[in-house]
Amino acid sequence: MAGRLAGKVAIITGGGVGIGAAIAKGFLAEGAKVLVSDLRGEILEAFAAEVDSDNLAVFAGDITNIEDAEAMTEAAAAKFGKLDVLVNNVGIDKPGTVTEIPVQQWLDIINTNLTGTFYTTRFAIPKMIEAGGGSIINISSLAGVRAIPGMPAYSTTKAGLQGLTNAVALDYGDKGIRVNMISPGATATEMMKDHMQGLAKSQGTDVYGALGLLTRFTPLGRACEPDEIASAVIFFASDESSYITGQNLLIDGGASIVDPCGSATASLGKAWGEE
Repeated sequence: MAGRLAGKVAIITGGGVGIGAAIAKGFLAEGAKVLVSDLRGEILEAFAAEVDSDNLAVFAGDITNIEDAEAMTEAAAAKFGKLDVLVNNVGIDKPGTVTEIPVQQWLDIINTNLTGTFYTTRFAIPKMIEAGGGSIINISSLAGVRAIPGMPAYSTTKAGLQGLTNAVALDYGDKGIRVNMISPGATATEMMKDHMQGLAKSQGTDVYGALGLLTRFTPLGRACEPDEIASAVIFFASDESSYITGQNLLIDGGASIVDPCGSATASLGKAWGEE
């Protein structure tokens, strides 16, 4: 039986690890032809060896370099004949408040998370128009909706993706191009697990114990798994979402509906307003 993405050609940036790898594997399982890009060639080589599929191509390049972004798009079209889907997944999240973060670090985060997405989108759109339409999915973060302490650059770029998503959806809807955004909450990627090492050590637990502490006020009470993000991306890439554009899907276990004051009160054994 044909998969939900049979006949589609996709680019996934940052697709060799974490959420990107889960998306790439999901796309291949659903019948898509996929080009995965990453700055790190060794990551791509390992991923290609693991997947071992004729429907997978890899491209080592830097999306903050406009020439690389264009070459990546051309490579996908040359290899597979067209382009239907772009998943803008690359992102970096180095910390530092506005008075602490080095200026170059701020610029690096802006260039990677926001300008790089602009570049890849700029070159993908003409290919999608040639193919009769397409779907662009931007991977944002709950941090673009609610700020994380000490992460102003990351939060700014992820909030900025909403504006870019809306603008491109509006400008190219009449060309059959849909643009949507997915905003994950805490997700158990290797990068997130690395971030949890300090908390785990301080609390005498492992990284999953630390993730449990991190998500204890989340209604579902756990971190998301990368495959759960991939499932939503497949939906947005498929024809099942043919009348959906300009939307931001929060995959956060319900974290965005929680009042932190009420949760803090409940964690002390008291109901809100209880004497």
